[in-house]
Amino acid sequence: MAFNFDANRPVVAGTRHAVAAGHYLAAEAGFEILNHGGNAIDAGVAAGLALGVVHSDIVNIAGVAPTLIWLAETQEIINIDGLGTWPKAVTPDFFQKFHGGHIPETLLRTVMPAAPAAWLTALELYGTMSFGEVAEGAIRFARDGFAMYPLLAESIADSEAGFRRWPANEAIYLPNGQPPMPGDRFVQTDLGATLQYMADQEATKAGEGRIAGIKAAYDAFYRGDIARKIVDYHRENDGLVTMEDLDEYRVRHEPTVITHYAGIDVHCCGPWSQGPALAQTLNLLKGTDMAALGHNSPEYIHRIAEALKLTFADRERYYGDPAFIDVPLAELLSDEYTALRRDLIRDGEAWPEMPPAGDPRAMLARIDDITQFTPSPAEPHAVPADTSYCCAMDSKGNAFSATPSDTSRQAPVIPGTGLVPSSRGSQSWADPAHPSAVAPGKRPRLTPNPALAVRDGKAFMTFGTPGGDVQTQAMVQTFLNVVTFDMDIQTAIEAPRFASYSYPSSFEPHDYFPGRLDLEARIPAETADTLASWGHRISWWPDKTWKAGGMCGIVADEKSGMFQAGADPRRAGYALAW
Repeated sequence: MAFNFDANRPVVAGTRHAVAAGHYLAAEAGFEILNHGGNAIDAGVAAGLALGVVHSDIVNIAGVAPTLIWLAETQEIINIDGLGTWPKAVTPDFFQKFHGGHIPETLLRTVMPAAPAAWLTALELYGTMSFGEVAEGAIRFARDGFAMYPLLAESIADSEAGFRRWPANEAIYLPNGQPPMPGDRFVQTDLGATLQYMADQEATKAGEGRIAGIKAAYDAFYRGDIARKIVDYHRENDGLVTMEDLDEYRVRHEPTVITHYAGIDVHCCGPWSQGPALAQTLNLLKGTDMAALGHNSPEYIHRIAEALKLTFADRERYYGDPAFIDVPLAELLSDEYTALRRDLIRDGEAWPEMPPAGDPRAMLARIDDITQFTPSPAEPHAVPADTSYCCAMDSKGNAFSATPSDTSRQAPVIPGTGLVPSSRGSQSWADPAHPSAVAPGKRPRLTPNPALAVRDGKAFMTFGTPGGDVQTQAMVQTFLNVVTFDMDIQTAIEAPRFASYSYPSSFEPHDYFPGRLDLEARIPAETADTLASWGHRISWWPDKTWKAGGMCGIVADEKSGMFQAGADPRRAGYALAW
């Protein structure tokens, strides 16, 4: 295991267990659970719940939480989708008929709140502790408050107009009528009470065992007082969510998408997310000696950027909820199709736009793309400042990887709860012909996509990040930094990054910037000049910008028994290990 110590932060290493999360208090909440005998699943759920409080601008307790779990004893990988479905009342042409073909930032983009079900299901089936125990940190941070930190203060200030649209949002996020300042105590009384209510309902079943208690907490949210408050608000404000929707909602256990890279099995989420894009991109890079190109050389950046363009072209044409559409996943990941697509990467020549998609069923490298994408006339909307990430590994070899998300500025807080039920409908398309079009009971195409890598039958690496469409791009680069260039996890995370915008954004209004490639400022100007001469439309990010993601990860070394944990200084992430 490499310890390069080239990063600004030290590598966090331990021999017993490790946790990393998008905020230091969430890492602390998970670490406390590990120190008190919980397993990686208990710790991951604790960290995820805490993120819903300390990152409540970008992670909602009632949001999404796609989760991957490695069970060491059975060598089994678990995928909990943690993604809500559209209400039954929506129709495929709803937004075309009533909203001009757009999905507005209102109550109407609400899908089922999935994160509580994901956390409770993971805890019930694979954890060892109660909901009250793992939620203790989140409850405390909400009830007693925590110190406002600069990135959260900046996020709230930047979105002030959004928070002012709804009185309940304004009351929480603009206390005393103004955005909070760094160092202020930030309290979320209603959110703390909601979590405490779930824990209290669990406690009523204390005599019936851990599972009965967790189910009581589940019922409190999806069938009890919390559900009724959500539904009453929707009924009174022309929303679509009903008690029937909430009562019938279930998270799904689905197979992971797997690719094999350098002797490592990389597990990703399914095509209801952009998870397969990580696998497709790594497949396209397999045929190249990436180390020989040189880290972040023009050739290296070009190769990855062009592979990403090809992957995103296929994402746009084929990805969607496999319960509703036929996604040719096996063909997309096949060696034959990958080789055909790889041949479309041209040395020293960039695609000036998103390339045509291929036809994996017919094994055609490219097809005439009848869909015309109109370039956006202005700068991209800010990379969506939503989503976080948490992961954990324990002494028995179990591993947990989750990417919780959802904002509090795109839809109203349900008064008295502190919750914004998932506004992830923003990642559907109003066009009924799109593979990720709106439909009752259908899942949007989610950007959050945790990853979990296994080597020789043991968890090797957990990794993930916020960043919308930049997520997969940052994950590919960090993974290669570890596996190809033997960087320690902290150095791998801090290394300068880049990202393409040459695809329609996953977020409404689906911005598209053909050929655009953003580089962090540490990448040399000469490299940028070479890339520009090859046809890339270069734009510059500041150094270590939050727009490049907020990677966290843990690497386990089988030989030494050591854990390495790292977190991105681009955001408020932190890692802990013992």
